[in-house]
Amino acid sequence: MGRAGRDWTQIYSIYGMDDWHTPIFLLIHAIVFSASSILFLLYFNWICYSFESVFPSVFSGSVARFAAGFTGSVMALSAVCLFYAAGNMFYSSVALRWDMAQRMVSAVNDWSSVKTVLDVGCSRGILLNAVALELKKEGSSGRVVGLDRKKTTLSTLRTAAMEGVQEYVTCREGDARRLPFPDNYFDVVVSAGFVHKVGKEFGAKTAAASAERMRVVGEVVRVLKEGGVGVVWDLVHVPEYVLRLQELKMEDIRVSERVTAFMVNSHIVSFRKPSQHVIGPNEVRLDWRFNNIF
Repeated sequence: MGRAGRDWTQIYSIYGMDDWHTPIFLLIHAIVFSASSILFLLYFNWICYSFESVFPSVFSGSVARFAAGFTGSVMALSAVCLFYAAGNMFYSSVALRWDMAQRMVSAVNDWSSVKTVLDVGCSRGILLNAVALELKKEGSSGRVVGLDRKKTTLSTLRTAAMEGVQEYVTCREGDARRLPFPDNYFDVVVSAGFVHKVGKEFGAKTAAASAERMRVVGEVVRVLKEGGVGVVWDLVHVPEYVLRLQELKMEDIRVSERVTAFMVNSHIVSFRKPSQHVIGPNEVRLDWRFNNIF
């Protein structure tokens, strides 16, 4: 099986999960609700009798049966929803991230001429290493820099070594709102599932948080070389990024079909920074290369 087609167990064994508490929390609650709904089914008559005994003025025979049945059904439905949520969170954290990384890599037409790449919010390096693997496959002398505020450098470099691309990867700590790189420095800038987290301290839906996210988009454009390509996969706020890219007069803006990730909508947006003397139209198009993600 090729790199791009590895199953999730191989990916998980290398990268693990950044946030395993959430799916475990959801899974525990799903099990509790499942057990409760089964108990309601097994002891249905006894529960109906209890309703009638405790609240005789409210629950007659038929009303008690309806109340018990409705409660058990809600518990069973809640269990199904929680199991789905836990599964989606786990899938999004591992297998989907890898799949989307491959799709983001495919958004760049020619990797053979790429020398410098930046991954903003690299975390444990799924996208970072996908880029490095592509550079290695092309026989490029290029390098990819992973930037993250958290102290994940050691774990990121460890996953790069496991993928056999450590010579293509470097890591730096820094703030995505003030990227520690000069203007027009990178041929390609990528980011996966990161920008929506910026500014959360102000509240995800506040104007202040939106302004912080727009600062990141502006920084991505600033450090991108003229003619360079940016590719961002993110949750919920991609329409904001598209508007900001239009304001910055980026070219060839493409938006993928919707993908459900972490129980919300996500999209890939790619764009090209125009050259100094050629500024094309800033229309937005659906990129059919991203179709049929599921």
